[in-house]
Amino acid sequence: MPNLFSYGTLQKQQVQIETFGRILQGEKDILTGFTIEMLEITDHEVLRKSNQKYHPILVFSGNPEDEVEGVLFEVTDEEILQADEYEVDDYKRIETVFKSGKSGFIYVGK
Repeated sequence: MPNLFSYGTLQKQQVQIETFGRILQGEKDILTGFTIEMLEITDHEVLRKSNQKYHPILVFSGNPEDEVEGVLFEVTDEEILQADEYEVDDYKRIETVFKSGKSGFIYVGK
């Protein structure tokens, strides 16, 4: 099963239920070499699900001292596609390795 790293609204149970139809299981992990900025969301469906006007967005820094804490969720291939639908067009999905040594997908700024 693929892993999906959440550092923001995908950690909310309501967003998980509405996006995946279930509450995800995962473990805390850390992503290095990235920082977080805030992105204003204008997509009405995403605003309704998250109830947040500003969402965090990862920005590559390349500095190994920069760390972002989050949760690495186990998801299905179908759920990865559902996550793609949830994230607005300002995000793109890439695969990376986390501090734990596990690999998984993250959403970063385009």
